Amino acid sequence: MDEAARARLAAWLSTAAGAPVVITGMVLLSGGAVQQNWALDATLGGSPQRWVLRTDNAAVLAVSHSRTAEFALLQAAHAAGVAVPAPLFCCTARDVTGAPFFVMQRVEGIAAGHRLVRAAQGNALADGLGRELARIHAIRPPRTDLPFLGEPPADAHIAFIAAQRAALDTAGTPRPVLEWGLRHLERTAPPPGETVLNHNDFRTGNYMVEGDRVSAVLDWEFAAWGDPHADHGWFCAPCWRFGALAQEAGGIGPRAAFYGGYEAASGRAVQHDRVLWWELAATIRWAVVAADQAGRHLSGDTSLELALTGHIVPELEMDVLRMTGVA
Repeated sequence: MDEAARARLAAWLSTAAGAPVVITGMVLLSGGAVQQNWALDATLGGSPQRWVLRTDNAAVLAVSHSRTAEFALLQAAHAAGVAVPAPLFCCTARDVTGAPFFVMQRVEGIAAGHRLVRAAQGNALADGLGRELARIHAIRPPRTDLPFLGEPPADAHIAFIAAQRAALDTAGTPRPVLEWGLRHLERTAPPPGETVLNHNDFRTGNYMVEGDRVSAVLDWEFAAWGDPHADHGWFCAPCWRFGALAQEAGGIGPRAAFYGGYEAASGRAVQHDRVLWWELAATIRWAVVAADQAGRHLSGDTSLELALTGHIVPELEMDVLRMTGVA
């Protein structure tokens, strides 16, 4: 971000905060294929502040919420007691930094999935993650502060299958294994259940940890109304265990500890059969996304990260075959 943009940002923040803001440091953080995160050091009325500015990358996904919507989700989660960075300011205009953005408190901790699974945190972290997910699922429709989420689906299972088939049809590349997996899901779909706010990307790599404590749940841009077991399935899917396949709860601990924390905090039993259905759904969804990201690279949004993501599709297809009993 150039000096002119930083000056505009400091002026805007001063108005939003109601006191003079001086930016003393600004560094682009690593990661973030969809959004950019900037570590922002500043003073507010002379008092040191450690913030994060979150804004769009040059290319965004159509299914990703806007920064304004993500800010509203953070506000709702913060009010519900979820461990999230405190949301501070939101700017919808493009003439400050070139894109809408919001500012939140900076939180300390480790988020890198490969580091977390090597640390083998075990039961305590898995239990804590289950409790955080229960707090997220305490947010239920209708919510007048979250109008952009629309009406909840009548049946989240049928809605998921239809959305993934539409995505495959739009891409136009034959994916027979993924079509097979979707047909399996269609034939084994459980009846509709309750509706809650799904984080929709609740996995290792999207939360921060200090010691064995969850310090923040990150990346809310895909949140939607849905079946609570969808978040369980995404978290426990083999593709998000970062190689620690024996640790079924996100590669960091046993599934029983994750379920136990959720049940203790929510007062509701986790239905394991539903979780397994959503684990297959998660594997297919990630394969569809990975193929789409490779397509973005080939269509001109050139990125090594996007290109390499496309190479995991065959591995995910093998997971689909194993999970449906074929391989």
